[in-house]
Amino acid sequence: MSITTYPQPAVPVDLRTLRKVIAASAIGNFVEWFDFAVYGFLAVTIASLFFPPGNPTLALLQTFAVFAVSFALRPLGGIVFGILGDRIGRKRVLSITVLLMAGATTLIGLLPTYASIGLLAPLLLALARCLQGFSAGGEYAGACAFVMEHAPTEQKARYGSFVPVSTFAAFACAAGLVFGMGVWLDEAQMQAWGWRLPFLIAAPLGLVGLYMRLRLDESPAFQALAAQAHPEHSPLRETLREHGGTVLCLSAFISATALSFYMFTTYLTTYMQVVGGAARPTALLASLVALFFAALLCPLVGRYSDRVGRRRTILTAGIALIVAVYPAFTLAASGTLWASAVGAILLAIGAVICGVVTAVLLSEQFPTRVRYTASAFTYNLAYTVFGGTAPLVATWLIEVTGNRMSPAYYLIAIALLALAGGLSLPESSKRSLDEPMK
Repeated sequence: MSITTYPQPAVPVDLRTLRKVIAASAIGNFVEWFDFAVYGFLAVTIASLFFPPGNPTLALLQTFAVFAVSFALRPLGGIVFGILGDRIGRKRVLSITVLLMAGATTLIGLLPTYASIGLLAPLLLALARCLQGFSAGGEYAGACAFVMEHAPTEQKARYGSFVPVSTFAAFACAAGLVFGMGVWLDEAQMQAWGWRLPFLIAAPLGLVGLYMRLRLDESPAFQALAAQAHPEHSPLRETLREHGGTVLCLSAFISATALSFYMFTTYLTTYMQVVGGAARPTALLASLVALFFAALLCPLVGRYSDRVGRRRTILTAGIALIVAVYPAFTLAASGTLWASAVGAILLAIGAVICGVVTAVLLSEQFPTRVRYTASAFTYNLAYTVFGGTAPLVATWLIEVTGNRMSPAYYLIAIALLALAGGLSLPESSKRSLDEPMK
């Protein structure tokens, strides 16, 4: 069944405005992922502070369970903010999400611990994470759409790649901060108050992001849509009715994006410590090196994708994950700095390629009238099932099987699923965002 589309006007791209859009989108995305990164890097500390003592493995599993629970709210947030974004505009919704994100992150830094209030502590932690997950549901896909709707047709991945850059930069900054705190603070200071500092940083960052977003105009694509006389529509119903196949195939591909991303950015640091026996500073430094590498790699992957197309980029991503994941986990289990760093870099290559092509596919595969809703729903559905559960499933697999390489086998299986879904999508690299799919 065909639908009416509203083509973008053929206007020159204002590079100055585009740079401002990228900066405003990136800082909100930075706040979102900075909190997720800090939570992952401080997982062992949080486990000891917010859960009953006695069983470190159980406490760690509970910590990652809270991490996963927050993702349950992401699809709901994606639907709510997606519908709003398709009705009232991208700019307004992105201003709301960055404010909620920063507030939820700051709240975590103010929570009392298990020693102070008992079982109420993990409950409040879970509630704060759920609020953070709800707001995050409308952030990433909306930021990608906002950038894509300003970018030139032939260079969408090039400019869109700066959203993943801010993601990996957030993790790098979080790793650097936690590493520095480990050097400057002893364990008693870290347990007493040091762990709170990274979460409290979100407050000023969120205000800066809000200021930058409020100063921007709405995207040209949404302005063109709003100027058309068209009937009121239901973005979610239209997404499921008209684009259900695309949602399914794109979700299958994003499953590998989500799993590889959280394996690389969140779980691998814990893996280096728990399985490899590395000290926390060693694991953080190894991750820091790999995260800076990932941030630098993103624009190169964006240019590569614009040159060879999305389907070849998808194939490259799947092959990179399947080939690199086993040696990556083997090196990460070594317990040494440089071997662990090389292992993390190997895993980063596939994760970066997946992340960059996902950022542009989210907008290219859906028309403007449902783009925010459809992309947010698709993205958060995959991230809830495969991303939020990644640390929990990986820890559980090792505990149940006794095989420290079981997370690698899990990632290989999901990469094969992703290839099947991703290669079922039509090529979209050279068409304008509202040119009908062929």
